[in-house]
Amino acid sequence: MDHRRLLLLLIFSFSLVMLWDAWQKHNSPKAPPVAAAGTTEAPAPKPSGSLHTPLPEPPAPVAGAVSEKAETVTISTDLFTAEISLQGGDIVRLQLKDYRDSVHKERVFALFEPKHQYYAQSGLIGDGLPNHKTRFSVVPGLRELSADAQEVVLRLEAEAANGVRVAKTYTFKRGSYLIGLKQEIENAGGKELVAHAYYQLQRDVKAPDGESSMVSTFTGPAVYTEQDKFQKVTFADIEAGKAKFANKADNGWIAMIQHYFASAWIPEPGLPREFYMRKLENSQKPAVAAGVIVPVPVAAPGTKVALEVPLYAGPQIQTTLDQLAKPKADGGIGAQGLPLVVDYGWLTVIAAPIFWCLEAIYKVVGNWGWAIVILTIIIKLLFFPLSAASYKSMAKMKTVTPRLMQLKERYGDDRQKLNQEMMALYKREKINPLGGCLPILVQIPVFIALYWALLGAVEIRDAPWILWIKDLSAPDTLFGVIPVIDMPIGLLPIIMVASMILQTKLNPTPPDPIQARVMLMMPYIFGIMFFWFPSGLVLYWVVNNILSIAQQWQITRMIESGGKAANDSKA
Repeated sequence: MDHRRLLLLLIFSFSLVMLWDAWQKHNSPKAPPVAAAGTTEAPAPKPSGSLHTPLPEPPAPVAGAVSEKAETVTISTDLFTAEISLQGGDIVRLQLKDYRDSVHKERVFALFEPKHQYYAQSGLIGDGLPNHKTRFSVVPGLRELSADAQEVVLRLEAEAANGVRVAKTYTFKRGSYLIGLKQEIENAGGKELVAHAYYQLQRDVKAPDGESSMVSTFTGPAVYTEQDKFQKVTFADIEAGKAKFANKADNGWIAMIQHYFASAWIPEPGLPREFYMRKLENSQKPAVAAGVIVPVPVAAPGTKVALEVPLYAGPQIQTTLDQLAKPKADGGIGAQGLPLVVDYGWLTVIAAPIFWCLEAIYKVVGNWGWAIVILTIIIKLLFFPLSAASYKSMAKMKTVTPRLMQLKERYGDDRQKLNQEMMALYKREKINPLGGCLPILVQIPVFIALYWALLGAVEIRDAPWILWIKDLSAPDTLFGVIPVIDMPIGLLPIIMVASMILQTKLNPTPPDPIQARVMLMMPYIFGIMFFWFPSGLVLYWVVNNILSIAQQWQITRMIESGGKAANDSKA
């Protein structure tokens, strides 16, 4: 197999993987809708075994209206507009003020919302204790973060059986996407109270609005423990009862991940916990719940106990997640592994430092578009020697193409003889048939990692570049959208296809007519995908292609000028 065939196979295989991944996401079978049964929520969970001794009885089902129809309390801070339902004290809507909606840019982005049945829920497990269906009352207080305040607190209270009082206290701090939640139990009864607390994230199984079927990103629950590390679980596996994940540990957290954003309940390290995921049977539409159960300190008669478990709900900002992952002594909360919610694919070890470099450049230039351009140039310079070796090999192949065609005419009917003569020609001209591919192979992981780094960076969401590019995370739609197939038409993808065509012209023409036709078609076949890609990704590929073309053209021109005489004398 000569280097052209190998290169063709590499490009085709990589593109096929991307297309297959996107096709699976777009066409995966969805579970049929389940008829509503008067509520959109499942009963409270219970641990499979006691995290205390002895095991408390599971709570009796509590009737109640659906969360989105219950009375809510609105909290406003510099980062959030949150709606907390008095049924269960759940967060049923959470708007992130610094981010715009993916589809309707005039609206504020909502992470939790009834449309996707996406709620942050919590409750207690024990005899007659309140859960996420219990009616709470609200304690009067401020509902908006004032200009001179650093936090706003919301306290909810509920009565339980046997003289037990329960309270939930939410704390929203200025400049933080970490929401504090403290559950308090006041035991005014005459016997010791042993209970568990649960914290769960409920969501339907649909992808977020505005997600492109051509760019596959993960949406679903994830668990992290120090022993089993980061584990993503698909909605399909949960619905089929095939979900596999670490279910017991004394560390770790449970999260719900989507492109650019995440929510996660993060119990304190060292506290025993049990993770769970389940399909909601009585939901208006297919939905799942993923959560964690932890023990509450034992409440003796006449005492009060409390348990605090924070909720992270916001963008996947790398620096923020890195800070939260640090121990408390270093200013974090011990959320080890939390930065892994940023989906860098299977090349995280390369993509993470690449994004660090991109962010460092942004801090200097102040524009994410120009940061992408500069980073691409730097990476191209680092790989200049390898690229030069590849282009030199390809240029040499191009100079001997006339003689390869002559050999094909002479020995076209004798395949074995043709291959022998071709190998002899390569040997005489000191050409390595794989010389054009091996340097490219070394670079492929880096460029794939850069692709994932750009795809997963929330920092480029809503970030402009120049002129018509107002959002580097959205497709280029300068010339509009074809309505029937919903295909964006932009200038950057057109430049991309043109650059791919020009690259094909610079490459040596394969002696095989079929290979030659396939090579000519590839820019059109695979270039179409870029019309759906985010502008930041297309910008990276365009810059990379332009630099490659300039380098390849210069090397080819130098070698061809010295190869014409050789062809004339050896023809």
